[in-house]
Amino acid sequence: MGLFNRHVVVDVETTGLSIAAGDRVIEIGAVNIQDREIVSEFATLIDPGVFIPWGVQRIHGITDEMLIGQPTPEQVIPLFNEFIRESVLVAHNAPFDLRFLRSEFARLRMKLPHRNVCTLEMSRNRFPRLADHKLETVYRYLFGDTAGSSQRHRALDDARMTARIWLAMEGE
Repeated sequence: MGLFNRHVVVDVETTGLSIAAGDRVIEIGAVNIQDREIVSEFATLIDPGVFIPWGVQRIHGITDEMLIGQPTPEQVIPLFNEFIRESVLVAHNAPFDLRFLRSEFARLRMKLPHRNVCTLEMSRNRFPRLADHKLETVYRYLFGDTAGSSQRHRALDDARMTARIWLAMEGE
């Protein structure tokens, strides 16, 4: 397969919003799309050795206790790097997710040179009249309902929702 013919939709959950303040990736979810079908998935919690503030725990539901015994970034990032090899990355608010992923890669002296597509920007361009362009709003607009059984703000479920949104917008 040629370079960047694959698309991998990715979502991360973090300990906060600021890399400068020491916030880290604590969950990665990704779906590999080939021929408009999800062919494989990658999902893991990550224990970066830092605490998750209570307010952030309330957003994604990931607690410090849930990270005990989970793999470290040193274990996860090389596996994730292999999963996304030769792919274009797709994310809802790609600058956020990729900034955090690049930071984690850089800690291991690795690079993340992948091209990317941002479904948030795509949805702003395609659906300018939506009240907002949050993942759930765009999903509801396109599919009539939120993903019934998905856990909002968990990485794999958000990656799956983003994949459906991207496929719908790419198919227009």
